[in-house]
Amino acid sequence: MSKTCFPFFDFNPRKFKKKRRKSREKAMSEKRNNFQDPKGSNMTFDFTDCTIDKDDSKQVTLEEDDIDAPVVFLCGSCKLPVGDSLSWAGSEEENNQIILKRVSDNVIVGKETHIAGTIKELGCLVVHLTCGGCSSLLGLVYISTPRKLDYIRSLFCLDVAAIESYVLGSSKQQVASLSTKQQPITLEYRQTVEQQLAEIKAVTLSMGQRLLGLEAELQCKSQM
Repeated sequence: MSKTCFPFFDFNPRKFKKKRRKSREKAMSEKRNNFQDPKGSNMTFDFTDCTIDKDDSKQVTLEEDDIDAPVVFLCGSCKLPVGDSLSWAGSEEENNQIILKRVSDNVIVGKETHIAGTIKELGCLVVHLTCGGCSSLLGLVYISTPRKLDYIRSLFCLDVAAIESYVLGSSKQQVASLSTKQQPITLEYRQTVEQQLAEIKAVTLSMGQRLLGLEAELQCKSQM
């Protein structure tokens, strides 16, 4: 039996930003070529680049219309969607992270705060981001930072190693036939499993009580 491969690719933030920049330049060129002055004059118009750099290019914020097709980010373990490129806020190549302004409901924000461990993040308080389907660690959110890291506070930082991604509308993609072990864990499936476990527990307790009763009867008969 042949093994079906998932239509995902390894996400590279640097290539992603480069693709967005090429798409923006192409759109600007088309606007210049298609514009016609109603009076027939030879007027030319310059279009302004909307790229915004913050804190020495540590974070790049781009307009949502600059990309050809949205990229969907998935949990690397159970493949539940955790976010998309329409919420793109930048990337941290040093930490191998992508930064999103919003994430899906499948991402659980932890309540317990932790102290960041690296020298660069000294003095930062963070909470962990986990997958609601498989409880895998996806990244973190900075809730308290020094001034030099203010640009990243309250944003969702996802570890590139913990996620997978694919481009919507890609002609090279195909429907993947998931095995039972690879299917995402849904809320309905979890409720069914919990109900079955509760029934098994009730039967086990009932059998245990009956065994205790039989053991007590045998002890009484042996003492007579």
